[in-house]
Amino acid sequence: MTRIALATLRASLEGAIPSEIATCDATGVPNVSVISDVHYVDANHVAISYQFFSKTRANILANPRATVLLKHPATCAQYRLYLSYLRTETEGALFETMRAKLAGIASHEGMSGIFRLLGADIYHVEEAEIVRADMLPLPSPHAPLLAALRQTLPRLRAARDLDSLVATLLSSLRGDFRLPHVMLLMADAACGKLYTVASQGYEESGVGAEILPGQGVIGVAAREQTPIRIAHATREYLYGRAIRDALRASPMAARLETEIPLPGLTDSGSQIAVPILNGTELMGVIYAESPEAGRFGYDEEDALMILASAAGIAIQELQGDVEEIAAPAAPEIAAESGAPLVIRHYGTDDSVFIDDEYVIKGVAGSILWFLLGEYARTGRVEFSNKELRLAPQIRLPEFSENLEARLILLRRRLAERSQQLTLDKAGRGRFRLTLARPIQLIEAES
Repeated sequence: MTRIALATLRASLEGAIPSEIATCDATGVPNVSVISDVHYVDANHVAISYQFFSKTRANILANPRATVLLKHPATCAQYRLYLSYLRTETEGALFETMRAKLAGIASHEGMSGIFRLLGADIYHVEEAEIVRADMLPLPSPHAPLLAALRQTLPRLRAARDLDSLVATLLSSLRGDFRLPHVMLLMADAACGKLYTVASQGYEESGVGAEILPGQGVIGVAAREQTPIRIAHATREYLYGRAIRDALRASPMAARLETEIPLPGLTDSGSQIAVPILNGTELMGVIYAESPEAGRFGYDEEDALMILASAAGIAIQELQGDVEEIAAPAAPEIAAESGAPLVIRHYGTDDSVFIDDEYVIKGVAGSILWFLLGEYARTGRVEFSNKELRLAPQIRLPEFSENLEARLILLRRRLAERSQQLTLDKAGRGRFRLTLARPIQLIEAES
């Protein structure tokens, strides 16, 4: 047999083809079982899903050694691992990664009500060997990932503001990484949520949609600060049009609604979410999905984690690092015409409605209400980032304000929801309100 490095076997550890594990009890009586998931941890360790107390589990606790037979899903190669049991983890990043992966496997096998992860058993790999060499050639990769990184990273470093950074990320993910269905979410440390600032490949952008930590693939990746990847669609982790349709069909749809549904594919075959980190600080999440099962492997996970790391550094450098120019005295503005836009503000959550259509809430809603109030009072349409940071009524969080990200969110929501009111960049650190009709501001009762 030929020895081989564990890192070269990661494609055989995806769970696409079940593996076999051989163990012995304390007296040496052997047992062979089929297992759902052998997970790559690092160059010297794997984790095996613990789902119920079986003969294999009993044997491992009595005699902590095992051999595992792996099969490559594309080349039909076979490999054998010699393992020694170390410990079981029942929470944390590795556990959540394996739980999401197992949910996808269970859904694919029609076993969603049966497969349930109780723990991740960690093993040291004493040796790995080839049992049968490749019989078929490897398929061509979906995208040249190293070339994609080489082309994208300099563009991220060249971004002069958060707007251009977001645009670069989306363009590169679609073009260089060949991922047509993508969302970019930013972390809001003040309220403990993530909010969507941009997306591509969906009928509706979902800009402004929120995700709680631990909710679905995105929320788990954010909470555990680890990539979460699912090879097969599973209802437990699904984001899609079915969720939006259910919301619209509910009795609540007739009332004023301030929740923006997250976009998603109804036929999502695989999903991946990687956290954007700056050190240990969560900055956001990159999420991608595909109608193709098994679209994302370890190589895509590695490449997207490198991309997310570079994005985290760039976001940190760009936040607050813009030229803050005080707003000028009232400039000349175009004459407005037509019936006034009726704009309502609800103070409990700073939600803003234009002609009874929900636009935005939270800090971004507070920013919009401040700008409209200043315009109504003084006729001024140009403002600066510095002015927003100093305005006490906006109540920016003291730490991790993410002002630029909130302005991107506000600009995109206005572009989608109102043709009569826009927010445009007017230079570095400055922006301008453009109004096509007069406005009537109403502070509504909560």
